[in-house]
Order: sequence, then C-alpha cells, then structure tokens
Amino acid sequence: MNKIFYICKKKMKTEKINITDLIPQREPMVMLSNLLKFTDNSATTCLNITDDNIFCNNGVFQESGLIENIAQTAAAMNGYAALMKKEKVKLGFIGAVKNLNIYKLPEVNSTIKTTVSIQNKVMNVDIIKGVVMQEDSVIAECEMKIFLDEN
Repeated sequence: MNKIFYICKKKMKTEKINITDLIPQREPMVMLSNLLKFTDNSATTCLNITDDNIFCNNGVFQESGLIENIAQTAAAMNGYAALMKKEKVKLGFIGAVKNLNIYKLPEVNSTIKTTVSIQNKVMNVDIIKGVVMQEDSVIAECEMKIFLDEN
C-alpha cells in the first residue's frame, strides 16, 4: 500500500504526492505517514505507529525505528526539494550518527513528529539535527551525516 502525504502550499492549495516519490524506501520500510512542513533547510513529518510496523517489538517502536524515521525525514526534505526544482530525487546514505539521545520509546497506536534541520552542507554531505517529539515532549534527538549520491 502506497502512502500519500499532503503538503499545504501557498494560496491555500493542497498537493497530493506519493511518499515513495520522495524517498528510496518501499514498504515495509516506509517510516513516514505525512510531510507536515517543508522549508529549504528543514522539514517536519509524522508517523502513525501501527502494530504491524517492522520496528515494533512488544508494542513499542524501537530505537532503530527512530533513527530510520529521522533519516527518512531528511530524505523527504531533499526529495521534495528536488521535485520542486524538477530534478531527480537523490539517494542518501547515513554516514554517521552522533549525540544520539533516546528518552522514551513510543508505543503502538501513537504518533510521533520528527523535525530535521540542516546544520551544515559540505559538497554532497548534509549534516542534520533531528528531533523526534511525542505530544509536547522530545523523545529522541541526534545529529546525522547524510551522504547524497550525485550520480
């Protein structure tokens, strides 16, 4: 099943885009439900955690799922920017995860919101900060180096 996300555009228009047009992952590895906000240097997504998610164990979304969710939010940001410029969506690869803090693991049937922001860009490497929220609490955060494939 392909997920669709909606982006609010200027002049109150809403655009439908298949989430898999923005990221290289395919089911069951898609860890985004909606792209909520986009700027040139940041993006916010949400994920509705379901019991059939491959990163859930004993009713809890695991650490590896949180890391993948942050990386896919960065991929969606880059993918949407490429589509807006009518360019090919680039593949990205996690090069490093730094200062990872996980304060709480979200439960099944809950929603998380993830914001990534570009801290630095050097050639084909984005250094991003990712923050995962549940309700009003930060539940995870890290810095990530993401290498973008230029081919």
